[in-house]
Amino acid sequence: MKIAKFGGSSVASGAKIAQVINILNNDNKRQVVVISAPGKRNKTDTKVTDLLIKYANLTLRKQNCEKIQAQIYARYAEIGEYFDLSMQGLNEIKALINDLPTHTFPNRDYLMAAFKAHGEFLNAKLLTMIMKKQGFKVRLLTPRQAGLVVTGSPNDASVNPETYVNLRNLELDPTEKIIFPGFYGISPSGNIATFSRGGSDITGAILARGFNAELYENFTDVDAIFSANPAIVSHPEPISKMTYREMRELSYAGFSVFHDEALIPAIQAQIPVNVKNTQHPERPGTMIVPETNFKAQHTITGIAGGKNFAALYLHKYLLNKGAGFTLKILQILDQHKVAYEHMPSGIDDITIIFKKEDLNAELIDQICNEIQVSLNPDQMQWIDDYAITMVVGEGMRDKLSLCASILYPLGQKNISIQMINQGASQISIMIGTRRGDAEEVIRTIYQTFFNRKLQ
Repeated sequence: MKIAKFGGSSVASGAKIAQVINILNNDNKRQVVVISAPGKRNKTDTKVTDLLIKYANLTLRKQNCEKIQAQIYARYAEIGEYFDLSMQGLNEIKALINDLPTHTFPNRDYLMAAFKAHGEFLNAKLLTMIMKKQGFKVRLLTPRQAGLVVTGSPNDASVNPETYVNLRNLELDPTEKIIFPGFYGISPSGNIATFSRGGSDITGAILARGFNAELYENFTDVDAIFSANPAIVSHPEPISKMTYREMRELSYAGFSVFHDEALIPAIQAQIPVNVKNTQHPERPGTMIVPETNFKAQHTITGIAGGKNFAALYLHKYLLNKGAGFTLKILQILDQHKVAYEHMPSGIDDITIIFKKEDLNAELIDQICNEIQVSLNPDQMQWIDDYAITMVVGEGMRDKLSLCASILYPLGQKNISIQMINQGASQISIMIGTRRGDAEEVIRTIYQTFFNRKLQ
């Protein structure tokens, strides 16, 4: 069995849904299909999920919702009409959209989660109607029916282990296609809760693990995962095969194909993931596989960068002799529920790196004030102009001159390195620079290791 997940851009219109059906029809092993909400049809379009968020906010403010209801319904009606779906079926979709404000929710957060989740639910329901009309043996299976149980907050849910027991107990007809809405699960109290980021990707990975699939196919709008961002490097090389660890490292630093947490259920079950292009399903795409028996073809697999970082630099003489210095920093961060990303240190220095999205000006001032009072550092500097570049590859192990090969060309371009750190796994090197240098860092390293084929 294969799990096939289709992202929002792959299901944005009737023509694209037709391509999805062709892909499913061409491989009987594609038995379980995870569907996203319709995405953008063009650059100026609006995702259905964004329309549903607007709808939820209007409902919370008790404002007139007729216009937004019509906009949302129009997206589904356009797809249904492409396949000459009956008005009865389309009216069912319309009723579900219009009835949302009449439901009762425990609080505002659960209302928002339920509204958002209907993007996937309605699209899965619509696809089921379309495929039945075309003569397919197909069934809509919802998270509630499947027992996909989640815990956590309504808009930042996590899968509960009970889910895997429930999925294993389901009996599936191997001749039947299962259509499954992504992005959400059901809380223990029976309410809808959504995953925060990479929602449908997470659903696909959960089902892959729960059904013990042989492969998780993730269909998107690119031919493969590339070794660098095509917006920064012109025509970067596609990655044919990479490990879970490489994908996680690169996703963390800015690879946009997956959020770095999305594949964890598939990784836990050691299920390979194949990223493919919906419009060119015949192309091999990128395989993401376990590390066991993996043989690296290149020193570096990929380079990714993120500009959404900031850092707090602290200097204190004899810091390494002061017991509890780092612990006090961590206690202050914990009190404010602020996660740090990295904490490289020296004899008298320590740098704490944060993601900027977790901070605001008031919080920064509070943390700095408390550290100053509690630890009395000789020097403290908040660095807002910070970027991180990750250089990742299973082939980097035991390459003794690798750091020199990376840093020398950067030095020739007068790029100031704020921090460099190699992970314990030896498959990644993290480089901190000024934000304005971030793209040039990626281009320079790419040219060194790919254009020149340095091994």
